[in-house]
Amino acid sequence: MTDSTPLLSHPDDTAAKRNVIVLVMAQALLGAQMPMLFTIGGLAGLMIAPSPALATLPISLIVFGSMTTAPWISPLMQKYGRQIGFYVGALGGGLGAAIAGYGLWIDSFPVFLLGSYFSGIYMSAQGFYRFAATDTASSAFRPKAISYVMAGGLISALIGPQLVKASSEATVIPFVGTYAFIFAINLIGSGLFAFLQLPKPKAAHADDPRGRTRAELLRDPKIIVAMICGAVTYSLMNLMMTSTPLAVVGCGFTTGNAADVVSAHVIAMFAPSFFTGHLIARFGTTKIVATGLLLLAAAGVVAMTGVELFQFFGALILLGVGWNFGFIGATAMLTASHAPEERGTVQGMNDFVVFGSVFIASLSSGVLMYSGGEDVVAGWTSVNLAMAPFLALAGAALIWLAMQPRQRVA
Repeated sequence: MTDSTPLLSHPDDTAAKRNVIVLVMAQALLGAQMPMLFTIGGLAGLMIAPSPALATLPISLIVFGSMTTAPWISPLMQKYGRQIGFYVGALGGGLGAAIAGYGLWIDSFPVFLLGSYFSGIYMSAQGFYRFAATDTASSAFRPKAISYVMAGGLISALIGPQLVKASSEATVIPFVGTYAFIFAINLIGSGLFAFLQLPKPKAAHADDPRGRTRAELLRDPKIIVAMICGAVTYSLMNLMMTSTPLAVVGCGFTTGNAADVVSAHVIAMFAPSFFTGHLIARFGTTKIVATGLLLLAAAGVVAMTGVELFQFFGALILLGVGWNFGFIGATAMLTASHAPEERGTVQGMNDFVVFGSVFIASLSSGVLMYSGGEDVVAGWTSVNLAMAPFLALAGAALIWLAMQPRQRVA
């Protein structure tokens, strides 16, 4: 099923454009905590984890929190409105930062992990910014709305790593100051959601369209392929990005160098968003997703050519652009594949699958990095080789979609 009916009676998309502006600001400010968390999570974990192989477990718990939040926060938004879900996300982010900072202060790895889990509640809520941008948008404006909101991450990419540099050594115990900044970001940024003008959920009636069941939705080729490509794109990006600070520092560079590499990566993730929506409108989702997968493969190849700083920069920039094309393309494919009454079910199901895959990837990241003991280069190579079979899976899924009879491939 293709949902091509505009959700607005206003052809100028005035309300949608206003919401996009607010969501871009939220992505920029509140979203700054994500590059901060992913930069310091593994390094802070390495300080207090009982084993180096568990260093990336805090990042895995963030993703696990996101994965387990998606199935309940999406129906919550469907029933009570997007703003409620976004406030819950900011609350989770603030609590997560406070608990994680306290865990570092008392040198407790389990407490630190608990804080990481709460941070995952915010990560899940942030994932729905892109869907909220489409709630009041016409079908023509939807890909651009998604793309513009994702572009807000460009500002967060600039803010986050600089806050890490300014705060990582600001307290006696490294990184506690960084978590204090993250707490403040959630407190201040949550005020933005009061400016959203989104439709209030309608009271349920017996004669309302029910939409397809989960089983029926999972038989829709376009939904299946969108979920596979979204999951592969996001999980491989996370697999490589989670290991990067450990690899950069392990190869003799500084925490500041690692922050710069992550900053360049996050800029590459979001900068293309200014034109990704236009590319989707011109070439279709399938070609853009395929381009994203090719760029992810190129990132792995560049990463394996060496461990000089310029090679880390090159690989992570390619990784960011590949994620942008692959993930935004998969999101646009998904939003065009279901009816409005199926939104809560499809989006919650999609993000559960996506972040479930990301959780496995981030959990595997530390194991792969230290699979060769203290040999960081061997571990970094293992991380990049692990990408190959999943890229092949996503590529095969796109080919399968193109071969479907009477299936309109966007």
